[in-house]
Amino acid sequence: MKKISLFIIVAIIFVCCNVKRKDKVADGTATMAEMAAQDSTTVQLIDSLYNFGTVTEGEKVTYNFRFKNTGNKPLIITNTTASCGCTVPEKPEKPILSGETAFIKVVFNSKGKAGMNNKTISVTSNARPEFPQLLLNGEVVPAK
Repeated sequence: MKKISLFIIVAIIFVCCNVKRKDKVADGTATMAEMAAQDSTTVQLIDSLYNFGTVTEGEKVTYNFRFKNTGNKPLIITNTTASCGCTVPEKPEKPILSGETAFIKVVFNSKGKAGMNNKTISVTSNARPEFPQLLLNGEVVPAK
């Protein structure tokens, strides 16, 4: 009987602790969302699509996607990712102040990518609405 009582008490303690932990996580999430909304800004893309035309397999295509911070707060880009490992985006390391224009450099390595290519670059930032995806496309012809 003591073992059953002890088991029930331990189970109740775990349930109670778990409920409190979930409440704290939910409260923290709301606070972070509110902070993000307060520190958000807006962005205007100058270049959102780059068609590099036709290149020979093995060539590297480099392009700078330009954008402008049109909000009142500094624009902070925390991450950039591409849809393929053959495409490498480089984000600005410093915040972009209100009214400033900046760019995201993208390098596409066409080695082993013969045919039509459509790559997307996703940007994580404090822009609201979210930073639109950047698009890079063109044709890679096999090397002779």
